[in-house]
Amino acid sequence: MRTPDDVAAMLRLKALGWGIRRIARELGCSHMTVRRYLAEGGYLAYRRPARRRSLTGLEDWLAERFHRHAGNADVVRQELLAEKGINVSLRTVERAVVGLRRELQAQARATVRFETPPGHQLQIDFGERRVLIGGTSTKVFLFVATLGYSRRLHVRAFRNERQESWFEGLESTFRHFGGVTTEVLFDNDRGLVQRHDVETREVEFNARLRAFARHWGFRPCACFPYRARTKGKDERGVGYVKKNAIAGRAFDSFAALEAHLDQWVREIADQRVHGTTGEIPAERFARHEAAALKPIDGIPSFQVLREVTRKVHADCAIEVDGNAYSVPWRLIGATVRVTISEQILRICHAGREVAVHVRQMGRCQRLVDPAHFEGVAGFGGKVVRAEPAAAALLRPLAEYEAVVGGGF
Repeated sequence: MRTPDDVAAMLRLKALGWGIRRIARELGCSHMTVRRYLAEGGYLAYRRPARRRSLTGLEDWLAERFHRHAGNADVVRQELLAEKGINVSLRTVERAVVGLRRELQAQARATVRFETPPGHQLQIDFGERRVLIGGTSTKVFLFVATLGYSRRLHVRAFRNERQESWFEGLESTFRHFGGVTTEVLFDNDRGLVQRHDVETREVEFNARLRAFARHWGFRPCACFPYRARTKGKDERGVGYVKKNAIAGRAFDSFAALEAHLDQWVREIADQRVHGTTGEIPAERFARHEAAALKPIDGIPSFQVLREVTRKVHADCAIEVDGNAYSVPWRLIGATVRVTISEQILRICHAGREVAVHVRQMGRCQRLVDPAHFEGVAGFGGKVVRAEPAAAALLRPLAEYEAVVGGGF
């Protein structure tokens, strides 16, 4: 192959009367090359010889199978052999579907921004963060609720992410905003969603969540599994809280953390100019969304109650949510029923209440009622081991020697 400049030189020298062989010697190429370019009358780009490919004519079939198997080229290769009798390498199939793969990746990443009318949607989520509280690094679960229209935030700090924390956070949100939205969008947390089919989009909500939604009058919605961007407003809100309200700060107590979050939401988050709406969330809320929320006047708190069964361990205690609570020692090995409310934990056996404890929110804590151990040996004092009377029980070795006979 010669360059276009070389071919132009050939034509120019030929016009000056040079012979083909002289031109070839001057340009350092074969005289047949000069003859071919002169016959063409100019530069001719190289044309790759036409060659029939193994997958020619199967473009539509490849596209259909590639999308059916979610981009798995090896499965497509197997079906090519089984259905079409075409035996090619995996690399051949991958080269054939490279354009389809880019399209599939773009489709997976594509997100359509949607806006909801005032009072229609509330997005909620939890985020974890280690915070220095009282000089100790503590894992804190941040509940963040974001109104879909005005982008107002409500933030609460919890010690866990159990179902009652979701409910308490939601009730706190409703009272903070002074009303309830038409729907609440959340993640597929196991405490809220029992099953969410990826293909059919069928959602089976937890029974207590359905009761909670009926109590407050909203429609529960779960975002698409493994696609958190479907609640992107709150995803960004959680990141905003972590990076702006929490990062680099230490607190004397958990109560001090909660007070800081309330102040931060009131003075910073609600008063900033939002990047998407271009408005201050508090003003946008007051102007359009406050009146669109369903009033909550007269709606009492939804009492979060759970009933579980536990077996009493040998240490006279049962375990609930990572904490141990004592019960009377005579119930060791028995099965008891535990009723868990927001602040109290009640333990019943055979229809009779046998223990009541203040519920602990942390983990690895142990609550003991001394009355449950009355009559247990060693409880409340030291166990004294009786020493045998050595003089009365031991015989001199000489007596054994006389019986056996002789010594060593």
